[in-house]
Amino acid sequence: MKNVSFIFGLIALSIIQSGHASENIVVNAGQIKSLGITTAALPSKHSGEISGLPAQVVIPGNQLFVISTPLAAMVEQTLVGVGDSVKKGQPIARLQSPALAEAQRGLLLANAQHQLARDNMVRDEALYKDGIISESRYRAARGLALETQATLSERKQLLRLSGMPANAIAQLQSGGNLSSLLILTAPIDGVVLEKTASAGQRLDAAVAIFKIARLDPLALEIQAPLAVTRNIKIGALISIPAYSASGTITAIARSLSGSNQTILLRGLIQHGTENLRPGQFIEVSISTATNSVAQWEIPNSAIARISGKPVLFVKTSQGFRAQAINILNEGAHNSVISGALKGDENIAVGGVSALKSSMMGIGGGN
Repeated sequence: MKNVSFIFGLIALSIIQSGHASENIVVNAGQIKSLGITTAALPSKHSGEISGLPAQVVIPGNQLFVISTPLAAMVEQTLVGVGDSVKKGQPIARLQSPALAEAQRGLLLANAQHQLARDNMVRDEALYKDGIISESRYRAARGLALETQATLSERKQLLRLSGMPANAIAQLQSGGNLSSLLILTAPIDGVVLEKTASAGQRLDAAVAIFKIARLDPLALEIQAPLAVTRNIKIGALISIPAYSASGTITAIARSLSGSNQTILLRGLIQHGTENLRPGQFIEVSISTATNSVAQWEIPNSAIARISGKPVLFVKTSQGFRAQAINILNEGAHNSVISGALKGDENIAVGGVSALKSSMMGIGGGN
């Protein structure tokens, strides 16, 4: 009780000493210590930056590939594992697929039919020119040749989709042997992120086996309060100080998130991607268009609200004065503010409630 009475006595003393000045609070060093008031220098000024925004690292859609079984097959051998770097065209798995041999047989059959139809067309063309056969017979022969050509092209395309290279298809057409061996290759230079099959496993067609991605550059999905996005433009700089990475804003969503009423910002990280991982949650800073407005990032403990308006308590020779400010971005621990400040002031960061009580007592506030 004595301590409480002493504190209220100090507050009352400050009120008496301050007279009728509504923005000045006169306290001496002893009173500052007793009230637990601590001060700190105003942080270095920065212009046009919003910090502490939550974001998640993601892979750009055009850099992520899923490799699936083109045909029903059995996994004979996997040649890479999760985390391995691969080069475009590098074999990553060997499969045994009877369906592949069946597709090759279909190609050989279509090739033979097309050769026969083409020879018949050439013969009938010569006979038609000599007037031996009718035009309708020649047209029928030419139509059959075109039909078998389309069937052959279809069989070739099926084998290409099955992962058979063009030179192997040409070799098969020229008299190569049928094979059930299917080799999957990497579509890009990248890193294996997932592997979902192992040797000896039987798989249906279109079952995913690998997920491979190129991890430079990386993308960001940033959740930003609506109030701060009005100053953010496409092309604005993004910095991630904790991971020495940086990039730019590439897109700003037009609708609010239903769960937390934030705006989704998308960014691209071009520098420092080696320090980040897909799926990682981080905090980022974004430059804004208000480069002419001086801003400071201060701890929330330094901000008081008098009659609903935010203020700072700036140290003076006689005590403190209340300085009105504007809060540009309010974070969980720190907020970005602007105001009529020179930048060399000391501000109260602890014991602000005692100063606020004195201020309210002077002004007759509630």
